[in-house]
Amino acid sequence: MRTPDGGGGGGGGGDRPRGRGARRGGGANGREADRERRRNRRFAGWLSAALIAGGVVFDLLTPRNVSAAPFFAAAPLIAAPFATFAVTAFTAAASVGTALVLMLCHGFDGPHDRTESLFEFVTVLTVALLALATNRVVRRGGRKLASARGIAAAVQRAVLPVPPAVVGGLGVAARYEAAQADAGIGGDLYAVQETPHGVRAVVGDVRGKGLGAVEAVTVVLGAFREAAEEEPDLEGLAGRLERALDREGRRRANLDQVEGFTTAVLAEIPPGASTVRLLNRGHPPPLLFLPGGGVRTTEPAVPAMPLGMRELGEWPDRADELAFPPGATLLLFTDGVTEARDAHGVFYDPAGRLGDRTWPDPDTLLDALVTDVVRHTGGAAADDMALLAVHRPGESGEPAAEPGPVERNRTGPGNGPGNGPAPSRDGSGPA
Repeated sequence: MRTPDGGGGGGGGGDRPRGRGARRGGGANGREADRERRRNRRFAGWLSAALIAGGVVFDLLTPRNVSAAPFFAAAPLIAAPFATFAVTAFTAAASVGTALVLMLCHGFDGPHDRTESLFEFVTVLTVALLALATNRVVRRGGRKLASARGIAAAVQRAVLPVPPAVVGGLGVAARYEAAQADAGIGGDLYAVQETPHGVRAVVGDVRGKGLGAVEAVTVVLGAFREAAEEEPDLEGLAGRLERALDREGRRRANLDQVEGFTTAVLAEIPPGASTVRLLNRGHPPPLLFLPGGGVRTTEPAVPAMPLGMRELGEWPDRADELAFPPGATLLLFTDGVTEARDAHGVFYDPAGRLGDRTWPDPDTLLDALVTDVVRHTGGAAADDMALLAVHRPGESGEPAAEPGPVERNRTGPGNGPGNGPAPSRDGSGPA
């Protein structure tokens, strides 16, 4: 496998600096979740203090037969799920202490009043102890979840190495942004490398999560790294990926041959040519950001089925070719971007939200995209995002040409009709 410009093995290898590369472990979603936890912690602290103070005021302004115990009991319960154990313990002690001081200050008017006051105090004390126990359970669960997410992030880093900042003279940046919905290992993938046929890249999404998805990801990436060096065109490369999944599916029972599939888009930028070839197998179409502003959606001329669905029928692959002028940036992404929704259920539209800006480098584009998705979802993304941006540097003194129309590949097979629409992610019908 070649390693010039650090372009081998899924974008890894080589001695070139890797730049900012691919940030993982939750990324912007993780930072937003941390900020949300800090906000909740501050809010819980202030609310607990307000309840204790309100209980004192309520007790002083109301008759003796009206109890302020609910205020003191609620304060540690509010702190327990959000605050640290020390803060929860301090809140519990403050509530119990305040209730005790007020009880002693009021004194007792007979045995009945003494019994009622002691019962209220014991209630506050019991709830405070329950709050401490709740805090311990919540903290222990949080540590286990953090450990599981750390393991998932480590596996993800091993499977998806950070690509170099430059591959074959093109600027490259990648991100893997894990959703915060769970700690499952996702099936999103990307790879980029320099080959004898130019710079080739793949972004895909394996159905499902967990170790089964990781196995399928390793199969796809392993086949891509080898076939990208050997196959003369993208059609042959897609066939190699298809056969690799089919072979491994027969070999391993946990690679589902019936319901399992992988959506993917393959890209090839030939050396010395201002063009890019794309072959889409049921994946969200890449976006081409133009050097002077504006964006173009690279819908395939003929939709095709995802990888791993050969049992449903055979169809010819066909790559599309379009201009990739200096200063342009090609963005490939998984459906975690386009399926991100806001509080009103509106899906995120990367072309509409980012298409009116110019992007001097791929890192700037991906930083803006991740930040905008987090803003759109409020930090509650439900699916992982794999992002890969490839930027062709502008040529000094040469104006950037406008991209031309998509052309059908003249060398690939299958120029006739008959290719059906790509299924949705759940395999139930057209996307």
